[in-house]
Amino acid sequence: MADKIFENNQVTIAGRIVSDFEFSHEVYGEGFYMVDVSVSRLSNFVDYIPVMISERLVDTTQSYIGKYIYVTGQFRSYNRHEEKKNRLVLSVFARELEFMEQEEEDVKSNQIFLDGYICKEPIYRKTPLGREIADLLIAVNRSYGKSDYIPCICWGRNARFASGFTVGSHVQVWGRIQSREYVKKLNEIETEKRVAYEVSVSKIEYLDDKSY
Repeated sequence: MADKIFENNQVTIAGRIVSDFEFSHEVYGEGFYMVDVSVSRLSNFVDYIPVMISERLVDTTQSYIGKYIYVTGQFRSYNRHEEKKNRLVLSVFARELEFMEQEEEDVKSNQIFLDGYICKEPIYRKTPLGREIADLLIAVNRSYGKSDYIPCICWGRNARFASGFTVGSHVQVWGRIQSREYVKKLNEIETEKRVAYEVSVSKIEYLDDKSY
């Protein structure tokens, strides 16, 4: 059963560490730390992806800024309570990692596969230039009855296809994790620059569970 849970949420990223480790939390005496990894896109844009790493995988007291790292794991979420409401916080949970001497061109730097369920009505829209977009929120089961809630964005014909999904639809998606800056309005005067993370979908399939 555990293997099945690991199979429905698979991430690999390769990139350069751009921050020091920052303590996140502890579970049964095991400390977990956050570190930011820059991952290049083909378009020369860079995504900055937060990675959660156990102190048992690497010496978190050292600085590895500038080092290249290859991580396999899962894309996870949790709700952080702030400003009187919950905010969805996303990061890559590292199951395994290795350091690389340099960025290797033959290594696929950013891949994700999710197998889950639509948990919110898709939001379909068109840009002023006519590009089709659909926003999805997918619930992916995790061990111990938990779930991760992963925002996904589809484009073009995938967006049109996904716009017809209903809550509870079983889907599989393939794509990449991307970061996106936005400005959050805190009140009438103050704003704050934040970063959102989502899956940019390259392929999506609908699974008709009724056929099994």
